Amino acid sequence: MAEENAVLKYKGYPLMRKDNMVYFGSMADTHIVMLQILETKKVGDLDVATRVSVQLQLTDPKARSRDRVVKKSEKDGFYTALDLGCVWLERALAGK
Repeated sequence: MAEENAVLKYKGYPLMRKDNMVYFGSMADTHIVMLQILETKKVGDLDVATRVSVQLQLTDPKARSRDRVVKKSEKDGFYTALDLGCVWLERALAGK
């Protein structure tokens, strides 16, 4: 039986969801990616994200909220947004 508090991971980074916000990455690192689902459509019984906002953010608690955003974009579809966020996060953590 799977542990209830197990953390979902994608490409080795934790993935946490709260309502329409998905956080990708660890708060212990210098950057995280925030994905916000802006629009959904019904496909059968499921709600599928059709428009998603992507932001690469600093995790520094001393920085003001608007200064934390390093990059931002808007994509069609959750996978496209997550894929872009993954590239941004890997480059930011590698120091590029």
